[in-house]
Amino acid sequence: MLEDCKSAQERWGGVSEIIDRWLNERQKLLVEYCDLSNTIADKNATEYGPKLREICQLMVDYVSAGHFEVYEQLMQEAKDFDDTEGLRTASVYYKTIDGTTEDILDFNDKYQEIDDLETLSTDLSKVGEWLATRFEAEDKMIEVLHVAHKDLVA
Repeated sequence: MLEDCKSAQERWGGVSEIIDRWLNERQKLLVEYCDLSNTIADKNATEYGPKLREICQLMVDYVSAGHFEVYEQLMQEAKDFDDTEGLRTASVYYKTIDGTTEDILDFNDKYQEIDDLETLSTDLSKVGEWLATRFEAEDKMIEVLHVAHKDLVA
């Protein structure tokens, strides 16, 4: 996943400050996710709490930035260029993204209190799947709604 993140940043980095910042947040989220996963694999329970709180905060921030900044900007750009086909295609990706948002927020709600960590390893594995699905859909959405207009924006 981290390599896919670098690839996306190389493809779209510099195109927009908002997208750049968001892709940097994605990379930080992935690093912290991997760190927490490794901590769990090492069975170092004393470090779970702070790392779990950090990953939850990063995920909520990332999801919020996507919904309230990035997607809005992408949709507006497509509207400005009267790209109805792009908007139609992006709506399919958005449904996938929206489904992962609910899952991620449920994970965050579940682990607000860190007194029951019995299912954390299993739940964290699911988070990895949700993030991979989400990142793939987001990358496609960026491609459809932003890269398609790159020459027109320049």
